[in-house]
Parts: sequence; structure tokens; C-alpha cells
Amino acid sequence: MEARIVLAALPQADGTTKRRPALVLREMRPFGDLLLAGISTKLRQAVPGFDELLLPDDPDFTASGLYAPSVVRLGYVSAVARVKVVGRMGDLPAARHRALLARLSAYLVAEF
Repeated sequence: MEARIVLAALPQADGTTKRRPALVLREMRPFGDLLLAGISTKLRQAVPGFDELLLPDDPDFTASGLYAPSVVRLGYVSAVARVKVVGRMGDLPAARHRALLARLSAYLVAEF
């Protein structure tokens, strides 16, 4: 199953919200909120070996629905109510989604 890329109102560092692309990492229990990883076109923000670049020459870029080279930022994760999702942009392949989840999981359980 492919992973959805959506447009959602995500919290910003200054306390405001901004509509931006996000990857659905998981549906959360019990209310169906979505755990989202923000997507940015600011490639310089990418953490090597952690975040995921989505580039136009990737075979799955067109299906993502993104318009420009982007980075899935695993350090920019938010639980968001479904009503904050305003649309679906595209999809990422299941294998790429699983790799991102594995990377995030490994980070979360690593010793400090």
C-alpha cells in the first residue's frame, strides 16, 4: 500500500499554522488523528541519513504530487486532526514509506 502525501495545516515554530505538504506516517488511535512528517522545499534543512530527499529524477517523484525538489523532515513530526488535512497531493511507494518509518523508529529507541 502506498503512503499518502497530503496538504495539511501544520504547527510552526512561532505557534501559527501553515498549509504545507506532509507525509502520513501513521493513523493514531483511538480518534484517527494522523501522524505527519512535514515536507519542505528547503533542501538545506535535510539531515543526511535521516530525512528523505524527493527529487524530480526519482522514479516515484511524479506520483508524489510535489512540484519541486523536497525533503521529508522526520524531525518535523506532528499529530494532526483529520479536519486539518485539506487535500491529497499524491503518494509514495510502500517500500519508501517503510524505510522512513524504520529510520524514525531506530532514532526514537536509540540511546542518548
